[in-house]
Amino acid sequence: MPRLLATLLLIFAMGAAFGQSYPGFEKKELLRGKDTLRYRIQYPLGYNATKKYPLVLLMHGAGERGEDNEAQLVWGGALFADSMVRAKYPAIVIFPQCRTTDFWANLYYVPTDSVRFHMRSDSAPGKSMGLVLQLLDEMVASGRVDTKRIYVGGLSMGGMGTFELLWRKPGFFAAAFPICGAGDPARVSVYANKFPIWVFHGGADPVVPVVNSHIMVRALKAAGARVTYTEYPGVGHDSWKNAFAEPQLLPWLFGNHR
Repeated sequence: MPRLLATLLLIFAMGAAFGQSYPGFEKKELLRGKDTLRYRIQYPLGYNATKKYPLVLLMHGAGERGEDNEAQLVWGGALFADSMVRAKYPAIVIFPQCRTTDFWANLYYVPTDSVRFHMRSDSAPGKSMGLVLQLLDEMVASGRVDTKRIYVGGLSMGGMGTFELLWRKPGFFAAAFPICGAGDPARVSVYANKFPIWVFHGGADPVVPVVNSHIMVRALKAAGARVTYTEYPGVGHDSWKNAFAEPQLLPWLFGNHR
């Protein structure tokens, strides 16, 4: 795992330090013993504490890991901070930050094979993922969340985390959008018929091979899932730029409920 983390940190580094701060996203921490999950949370415009709102969880890539509680907003932060988006889709939006030495999904890396990323689905979640699971449960327990409209998405490492979250909490989400990720096809039967999934990938991805999404989409379809797949020909690893620019992404996302 140390070799994997070092390799991916080098590959995914995308200048996260230059991201905007997005003051609408409050800085928060979830403390559990010696472990800390830093996250940013944005409440709807005109937030009313007596109402229940949809919840969106967005999981960042490996290049945005850290302890600054800012880098995770580099990709996707602008979309959800946009005033028109906030007015049209009032929701609670959370961007957690994975610590530098951790990874959202529990996996191992084989650089010489066609998929490279192999999930350890028989293992407990890593510390950062475990804290995300606790945060989600706390948000629901707070009474502020519409439990029929909880959504999750992620890019790269976060796409892998998205696929892992789906089988760890199969009756929890209303829709999911993993971007340039990878997952365990043996686990899709746990959640395939629970909610729609929109998978994105760049056809020329040199980091997370596109075959990972091909494998997951085939498995999802075979299990009867309502899955949509969008592949961007010639696009490399940063297909999240294309995905976040999809005009139907947010209407599709917020149009789903359990």
